[in-house]
Amino acid sequence: MNSANGAAVVVGVDGSEPALAAARLAAQEAARRQRPLRVVHGFIWPLLRVPLTPSAEAPPGGGLRHQAEELVAAAVAEAEGAAPGLRVSGEIIDGEAAAVLLGESPTAALIVLGDRGLGGFAALVVGSVAIQVASYADCPVLVARGTPRPAGPVVVGVDGSGLSRAAVEFAAAEAAVRGARLHAVHAYTHPASAGPGDMQPLVYEESQLRGEEDRVLADALSGLAERRPEVPVTRQAVHGRPVAALTEASREAQLLVVGRRGRGELSGLLLGSVSQGVLHRADCPVAVVRAVE
Repeated sequence: MNSANGAAVVVGVDGSEPALAAARLAAQEAARRQRPLRVVHGFIWPLLRVPLTPSAEAPPGGGLRHQAEELVAAAVAEAEGAAPGLRVSGEIIDGEAAAVLLGESPTAALIVLGDRGLGGFAALVVGSVAIQVASYADCPVLVARGTPRPAGPVVVGVDGSGLSRAAVEFAAAEAAVRGARLHAVHAYTHPASAGPGDMQPLVYEESQLRGEEDRVLADALSGLAERRPEVPVTRQAVHGRPVAALTEASREAQLLVVGRRGRGELSGLLLGSVSQGVLHRADCPVAVVRAVE
């Protein structure tokens, strides 16, 4: 998380209902962090050379720029209603939505956006803007989806890599500020369930396998009790696919946290299959945290 003094929480809006839900969620997050909130709208029309002002025959108050101002004002009002007293500002920035939000990410404490926007296709559960921003942002990204819950644990997915270490630290901080329990989930599959062509032992010991997976989970949480003594922690090593296990855990959670790769990885793999899967299926807001190598 960007801890620079005054770093704002930024929410992207486009006038859709998911964007208004994101504005409400972003206001609550900003209030928890005691940070200001910036409501940002990516205004693409100047790039397309579309006239922005109404024609002479149009009624007063028309035009694309005026519409953008109205949708930002509506989102600001929604945020102010969700967190009275919060310092909220609105801004229209020329550019495509994902590019605008990615431009905000180096100095933002957190970027919040809805899972779908006005430009989404009905067949897509999560919009392309959410996927792009979650894949490339320099700060944590929170996608408003599922059922908002004021109670319940903060769930974090653990796989034993640098991805899950970054996710655990972020999730523990979230649990602390929310006064919530942290629930760490590590899902693993039976060796025989690996893909075709993988080398597998002819015989394996179930208890040995379970012990190894328990150690992965314990290692990921090592030292957390000393760093965050105020946060109660529960852990679960579950035999199954990670997306299915995390989706199930999300049904009782107020937040689900997963990691993503840093930019040293192959660009096409920045947002892994687990992160993408939970963005499509989780039943609570999802935070995607970049691992810093």
